[in-house]
Amino acid sequence: MKQVIQSLRSGELAVEEVPAPIVVPGRVLVKNRFSFVSPGTERANREIAKSSLLEKARPRPDQVKKVLEKIQTEGFSSTFQKVKSRLEEPVPLGYSCAGEVIAVGEGVEGLFPGDRVACAGAGYANHAEIVCVPKNLVAKIPEGVADEEACAATLCAIALQGVRVADLRLGEAVGVIGLGLLGQIVVQLLKANGCQVFGIDLDSDSVDRARSFGADLSAIRSEDVEKLALSMTQGEGLDAVILTAATDSNDPVELAGTLCRRKGRVVAVGTLPMNIPRRIYYPKELELRLSTSYGPGRYDP
Repeated sequence: MKQVIQSLRSGELAVEEVPAPIVVPGRVLVKNRFSFVSPGTERANREIAKSSLLEKARPRPDQVKKVLEKIQTEGFSSTFQKVKSRLEEPVPLGYSCAGEVIAVGEGVEGLFPGDRVACAGAGYANHAEIVCVPKNLVAKIPEGVADEEACAATLCAIALQGVRVADLRLGEAVGVIGLGLLGQIVVQLLKANGCQVFGIDLDSDSVDRARSFGADLSAIRSEDVEKLALSMTQGEGLDAVILTAATDSNDPVELAGTLCRRKGRVVAVGTLPMNIPRRIYYPKELELRLSTSYGPGRYDP
């Protein structure tokens, strides 16, 4: 079968002919019809792969620690060869797809060959002709929903979990920092949840798009967003801020704290630094919450 893979050393992408997976207990074998390209995640993976060895290591101090421990126990030469070998391994891409069930493994109930399903999970729901996915990461596609739409279900689940973790009430004012694809979905979910929404991004087109999707207020980061948030909330500040930005900057975390009211909530969904500025968060007694992937059950064995 054909599958999209990436070189961890160079970041180059290729469509390769690889052996098809076989069904195993607890998993579902699916013939893909559509797989979803996540611009933020997959672009970030490509940039990391294209970077130098030092740049690859910088955001992964846990892995650096393991390498240093191996050097002490196995020596530099042996450790270097293992790292080099790891970099030569092809990496499958993709984490959201939709297709038709081919077979189900032992222990899988409620799914049958021919069922249309949406699949999730990095390393499982890949850009490949056939995928083998754990049963807890597979869901039937409802009638009336096209496969092409269903292949984006995973990204929508990430957005939904962020909104769920924010524990919002009807009428609360919520900021969304980062109006990429994920942020735009969050904006729409918040409006469906009865919230007032303030969208913020560096890009004017994204700001305009959020407004078209129902944001009550949207602004470019360079504007006086604190003043806008206060005017939106009668001087109180936002009840919550959801961070959907993907950045190396700590600015979204600082800005979220600035925009929140006292005892507000900040929910981190996107990939960004989490250096919490005490001078901002402590006086307001703000609560920081982390949203895990697609929610309960994502990492079940």
